[in-house]
Amino acid sequence: MAEIITDTSQKELKKHGSDEFPLLVSYEKLSGYKSGSFLWHWHPEIEITLVLEGQILYKVHQCTYHMNTGDILLGNANVLHAGFMEDMKDGKYVSITFLPKIIYGAYESVLRRKYVEPFLQNFSIPAIYIDHSQPWHKLFADYVKEIIRLYEEKKEFYELDITGTLQKLWRCMLQNLPGDLPYTEHSKLERNRMREIMDYLEHNYMNKIQMKDIAEEIHLCESECSRLFKRYMNVSLFTFLQEYRVERSLEFLLSSGDSIMEVALKSGFTDSNYYAKVFSRIKGCSPQKYRKQNVTVHSVNNNSKTSI
Repeated sequence: MAEIITDTSQKELKKHGSDEFPLLVSYEKLSGYKSGSFLWHWHPEIEITLVLEGQILYKVHQCTYHMNTGDILLGNANVLHAGFMEDMKDGKYVSITFLPKIIYGAYESVLRRKYVEPFLQNFSIPAIYIDHSQPWHKLFADYVKEIIRLYEEKKEFYELDITGTLQKLWRCMLQNLPGDLPYTEHSKLERNRMREIMDYLEHNYMNKIQMKDIAEEIHLCESECSRLFKRYMNVSLFTFLQEYRVERSLEFLLSSGDSIMEVALKSGFTDSNYYAKVFSRIKGCSPQKYRKQNVTVHSVNNNSKTSI
């Protein structure tokens, strides 16, 4: 089973590509992860996700995207993101993950200053969603598929060809962004505090958590801690914690013979009835039904690629 390994700030530790060419194309599926989802994390790379089959409920900061087959999402660098099954159905996808410097080269480059850095630093743009509702979406999708093809074939000069295609994709995106897009820049301190909160939840979700515990961890008063989280995630901290506990419970639900009570307690719920109530609200069915419908597909590890 796949698992996203992160450090104490929720930064993913997986290397995407090499130092010589920091770009990686990889085929994934939600059922390949322990909990049937990839949980909250971030990385300095930009990530482009193309759904090959099924659906993905993709969350980036406070935004939620219901992605269908053929949809594409470009996630900005350094943003918290996660992906979940929709209606208990698996989602297969291919991701292109790359450091922005592939586009601009030297740090002093005008390409970085004019075309890349303003996008990376604008927190009103956590992601760009390509759902084929706009004429330019087809061209963007063609560039994505071309990059995947070039990466897989790895013919002579493929690094140059990928870089050139990536620059065309970037230009296509920039020239079609709304002209009145607001510019929002969060401080580095706020971003770090959010990552500290996420790290605390990851390591303590199975225990009783109070707002004062989190506030003390990041050295803020309780009210400001609550406002900070709501500002970033567009949901209260404890609503998020309920959802996070349910997602973490899926690993125990699908990969063990634990009773529902044992799963509930391992996931931070005080009793099985409350767990079942929250689970049903979030997943639309009981834990027992979810286990019955998903344990088979979760245990099958099919590494075959789906054609783009």
